[in-house]
Amino acid sequence: MLNKVKLIFLGDIVGSSGRKAVKIFLPELTKKFNPDFVIANAENAAGGYGLTEKVAEELFSYGINILTSGNHIWKRQFFPYLQKTERVLRPANYGKNAPGKGWTIYSKNNIKLGVINLEGRIFMRPLENPFVVGKNLAEELRKETPFIVIDFHAEATSEKLGLGYFLDGLVSAIIGTHTHVQTSDERILSKGTGYITDVGMCGAVDSIIGMKIEQALEMYLSMVPRKLEVEKSGKVKVEGIYLEFNEKGKTTYMEKFRLID
Repeated sequence: MLNKVKLIFLGDIVGSSGRKAVKIFLPELTKKFNPDFVIANAENAAGGYGLTEKVAEELFSYGINILTSGNHIWKRQFFPYLQKTERVLRPANYGKNAPGKGWTIYSKNNIKLGVINLEGRIFMRPLENPFVVGKNLAEELRKETPFIVIDFHAEATSEKLGLGYFLDGLVSAIIGTHTHVQTSDERILSKGTGYITDVGMCGAVDSIIGMKIEQALEMYLSMVPRKLEVEKSGKVKVEGIYLEFNEKGKTTYMEKFRLID
């Protein structure tokens, strides 16, 4: 009889520094937690913006099962791979003609895990309502599995928390991504859904959300837009969260982590 399902969720992977951090630390985390599944947000994993087939396959080789994303996933050269794989998700609340899928059911060791990717609307694109889309998808996935995780890629903390309360009890966990800053509000909501506003990032420690500090400061001081480059020097870190679900799909334990090298 299945006693619990164990999951590691890694924060936004930023460029080569983030991939290096995953390669260094995921074996250690796997040894400690022995997870059934590993999920990571990878929308910034290739050069700090977007994803490529090569980078996706690299991350899978490290032991990640599912890659989620967000507003930076839309590189046209990546569309063919996005169309053919169910292991890389894009937010489900884009239009029906958007390439790829916003949800999947991933099977491993006779356990089915439902994963939904959503994007927020406050300070972001005017997409379909993530609350409505998320609820409809969760209700469909529950017909196949009680284990459902949502990556809510959103800017506003209030919107993230709102989705947490709205879907409490319907999904196993709601994990916030996008801001790259790990929050200290991880908790199990009253109906059994695990929640954290932002799980953090994997990348350079001495950076501004993974990017070169001097370039970000130049932009803030001049107000002139510029492309920021990934910080590749110095220490790297992995941030994420470990969760355990009972046989009904409720979160029974959560532990966030930050490892630095």
